[in-house]
Amino acid sequence: MKVELTVNGKEISADVEDRLLLVHFLRDVADLTATNIGCETTSCGACTVLLDGESVKSCTVLAAQADGGSVTTLEGLAADGQMHAVQEAFHQEHGLQCGFCTPGMVMAIVSLLKENPSPTEAEVRTGLEGNICRCTGYHNIVRAALAAAEAGK
Repeated sequence: MKVELTVNGKEISADVEDRLLLVHFLRDVADLTATNIGCETTSCGACTVLLDGESVKSCTVLAAQADGGSVTTLEGLAADGQMHAVQEAFHQEHGLQCGFCTPGMVMAIVSLLKENPSPTEAEVRTGLEGNICRCTGYHNIVRAALAAAEAGK
């Protein structure tokens, strides 16, 4: 089946199997490897991307379901050589350790801040449910989200 997507502002068209997952389309067809494959069951959130502006776990979305849509991955956040505010906040607040969950966390926070530009700490923690970090204990990730929210004001 032919799938046409706009990925990080670039049109990508490919013939793929009907059962190809969006995460594999992004990694193998679009050659964008920041979107990680973790659990493949929606449990970890490492594969979180924005599909038509909404946060989705790309390990459970078929590429065919996204056909005609617009996908933003971690690689698509920076503009004009400048990191996105959430990326910068992760850097400043040390919101990562091994980095495996980081792309999904960043994308989840971008989505959260779009919906709620001034979240409380509790709202950030609730908004990150479904994204698992095995290293940091979330404290710096939450601080990064709050710092990005503050920078956006």
